[in-house]
Amino acid sequence: MNHDRVVNSVTEKIYEREPSLLERFGEQGKEKCREDNHHHMKHLETAYELDQSSFFNDYAVWLNGILTRHGMKARHLIDNFEIIQAVLAEEKESVEKAERFHLYLAEAIAVLKGEPAEGGA
Repeated sequence: MNHDRVVNSVTEKIYEREPSLLERFGEQGKEKCREDNHHHMKHLETAYELDQSSFFNDYAVWLNGILTRHGMKARHLIDNFEIIQAVLAEEKESVEKAERFHLYLAEAIAVLKGEPAEGGA
């Protein structure tokens, strides 16, 4: 799986969905968005290698805590994770890995929404 391709696609979809972000934060904000999504992908990769969805759930909860202290809402992170899921659904290589990433993201989204996590692998 090409993380750069996934991150670039996710970033473009985020900015297509919310064009005002470019006006508010400029190209520097777009680059920060890419950087953040690289972090998401690295944590997904580590969860995959460890075969532990709890690793990604812990990351999501930790990150959400930081983001909410800076005025963001959990919905922003959930939206980002849902966009990653949509991009992964289009993945043609590493399909099994993409499916596992999708499950890890679904669990993290449930946790961020306050729903009980399923699986816990």
